[in-house]
Order: sequence, then C-alpha cells, then structure tokens
Amino acid sequence: MVAATFFWSGAFIAAKFGLGQFSPLSLTFLRLSIASLIMFPLLCYRYPAHCRLTRQELPYVFSTALLGMILYHLLFFNALRYTTAGKAAMINAINPLLTTLLALLILKEHLPKGKLVYVLSGFFGVILTITDWQLAALRTFSINQGDLMMLAGALAWAFYSIAVKKASAHVLPLKLTTYTFLLATLMLCPFFFWEWRNLSVLGLGWTPWLAVGYMALFPTVLGYSIQQNSIRVLGPAKTNLFIHLVPVFSMFLAQLILHETLIPLNLISGAIIIASVFLFNKKSRT
Repeated sequence: MVAATFFWSGAFIAAKFGLGQFSPLSLTFLRLSIASLIMFPLLCYRYPAHCRLTRQELPYVFSTALLGMILYHLLFFNALRYTTAGKAAMINAINPLLTTLLALLILKEHLPKGKLVYVLSGFFGVILTITDWQLAALRTFSINQGDLMMLAGALAWAFYSIAVKKASAHVLPLKLTTYTFLLATLMLCPFFFWEWRNLSVLGLGWTPWLAVGYMALFPTVLGYSIQQNSIRVLGPAKTNLFIHLVPVFSMFLAQLILHETLIPLNLISGAIIIASVFLFNKKSRT
C-alpha cells in the first residue's frame, strides 16, 4: 500500500509533464484508453463469464464513467494548469470527508456527533490552503481558479464514490472498474479525434507520452490491483489509512522533481486536513 500511495502521488507530478503538450481532454482519453487495453484482457482472463456488460449494468457504469473518469479527470488536469501539484494534492485530501457528507444526504447514513468536529476542521484546513491563510480573499473571492477546480474535482470524486457504492451491489468490482474505463474512453473518443485532427504526433517528444504511460500503468492499473489485494489481506480499515500518505508523498515529489515551493503555513493547513481525515476514520474505543 505504501507503493500504491507513492504511485498515486506520482500522478500529480506526471500530469504536470503531460500538460506541457496534451490538453486535459487528451490526457484523460489517453490515460483511460491505455488502462482499458490492460484491464479488459485481465477481466476476461479472471472472470470469463463477466466479459459482457448487461443492459441492467449499463446505468451504473455510465454514472461512474461520467463522474469519476470524465468529470474528475477534466477538473483535475485543468486545475494543475493553474495551481501547484503539492497544493492540489492537499486539497484533494478532503475527498473522504466530502464523500461522508454526500453519504449523509444521499444514502441517509448516520454520522456520530463526535465526528462532526473533524469534518469542520478538515474544511477549515482547505479554506486556509486555497486562500494561502489570507481569509480576506474570501470576501473579494480572489482565489486561485486552479484551487477551486481541484476542490470541485474532489467533490466530483465524492459523487463517484457514492455511485460506486451503489453499483458494487449489482456489478462485479473488477468489471465495474474495467467498463468504467472503457465507457469513458468511448464517450471521449469523438472529442479526442476532433482535437487531434491537425496535431503532429511525432513532434510532441517523449516526455508527454512517458507521463501518460506512467499515469495509465502505475496509479491506475497497479495502484488499483494493490489496493484490492490489500483490502483482502489487511481489511478496508487498515488499507484506507495508507491513503493519508498521498498528499505527503505528492508534496515531497513536487519539491524534488518540479522544484515547487509551499509557504510554511500551507504545510500546517495540509497537516490539519490530513489529521482531520485520519481522526475521522479512526474507530472510537468501546
């Protein structure tokens, strides 16, 4: 799981290199299409009876493809055009709390009163991060648009998580993931080829292609496979604890590879977000 979180963190760095030549739409299409080519044969090999998508399963896959693959990735990649990779990773860390709030509203799940303080502290950490501790920016709404896009992306992923929870009762998890990639690829296909109609592929260089290859293989295919095995061996509670390493690794890699700088106060607000999510997920003693 440490390796998986490291791979997921690297996606923030690789995206920065990919955006040098590719648009957010192209990055999304290429990442998902390569992942689909790897995942579909794997699905058919492990579960031959589940290779075909049924009409009853289609609405579930459509919702996960639209929310988690298309909307999230377009917001994520567009956000990285305007903000730093380290800051985007910190904002994205609020996702578990957003998912919980949506579960309360949509799935009518129960939230213990003692957990509410961690939800509020987590959102306070995000506000401090996107305003760079200048809360007066909220009054004038002078906030980096990339930070707002990343926050919207985290919300899109929270909706995706709710959709996955509903779909998992009707669709095999590996099948759901594979067909989510495939359907999202098909939905983006006409827009991708329209965008590439006059583009010279040979003139792009190796860097953006390596970035796309990394994002398709390591965070998507390997990261997912490791997580599924970890849930089986360690259980979901222990597996989820490792996800808190993603913003930590991302900030480290952003400074090491991209030479990004974070203001010291944002390190504190990032720690507030991570600690809030960690304490929220921690089970109370009985």
